[in-house]
Amino acid sequence: MSLFVDRISRSQSLLQQVLAGILRTSLALLFKPVVNPRFSIQTQRRWMTLIAGTTLTARDVGSHDAPVGDVPCRHYQPLHAQGTVLYLHGGGYVAGSPDTHKAITSHLARYANARVVVPDYRLAPEHPCPAAIDDAVAVYLGLLDEGVHPDTLTLMGDSAGGGLAMALLQALQARKVALPSSVILFSPWVDLTATALFDTDRDCLLSPAWLESGALLYAGADTDRARPQCSPINGELGNLPPVLIQAGSDEILLNDSHRLCQALNDAGTPAHLQVHPQRWHDFQLHAGVLADADQALMTCARFIHQHWKDVRP
Repeated sequence: MSLFVDRISRSQSLLQQVLAGILRTSLALLFKPVVNPRFSIQTQRRWMTLIAGTTLTARDVGSHDAPVGDVPCRHYQPLHAQGTVLYLHGGGYVAGSPDTHKAITSHLARYANARVVVPDYRLAPEHPCPAAIDDAVAVYLGLLDEGVHPDTLTLMGDSAGGGLAMALLQALQARKVALPSSVILFSPWVDLTATALFDTDRDCLLSPAWLESGALLYAGADTDRARPQCSPINGELGNLPPVLIQAGSDEILLNDSHRLCQALNDAGTPAHLQVHPQRWHDFQLHAGVLADADQALMTCARFIHQHWKDVRP
């Protein structure tokens, strides 16, 4: 694994150290206690949206809502976008929306000079697996129908959205559809059996109880959570585009990132994992505030452009 894993080194300004401490404490006190199966799914969704309202949308990036493949989507588009990113948001398959992830997606659009399309895919428990996969497939095929070339298309996802991205790739392979040029995953949740969780105490966002609840609601209490649709780490991992994975050192799903990176490379798919020390799950949500988040997205932008190809006639 040492060949494929970077531990990001950095020197932080005092201001950034203070900001990181404030963010970590605020999430531990205000977010984690409510995103908990003790509260109703509707309460969790409202609270997640409320907390996300404190994150920053990138300036000078236009946005609008329009369906793709009959699935509602948010579009972020700089004036001279060079390609397209399909971004699948996280939220444990039971919460999250284009609104909750506006900081990541809008800043990504700006740094990568890309059109970023964020599907508002169906959530469990109202719509369990494979509804989210079906929506993701519909959007991907819809983008191709619009004329987006796979060579200028990148697939991204965070947390449950990272798992959904992997399940989408496997669904596209089964349909023999052309795959995107590259894949970027933030802290992907790729094993819903939750048998290899990392240090559960340091994560300021997620708890084992919440992951267990989300897994049951998405997969179904009476079905096999290990099946590839739910746990894509158990599916076909060969012949995929290059994959970049980013994770924080202090998060509960770190092992999923390590295991997926190893499994992809073992299957012949080039994959690389970057671990950011002293950072929590989905720290990229703080783009525009946290320097590490901005640096992570700029790394993603470089990776995207390294793999886009010129498809002009």
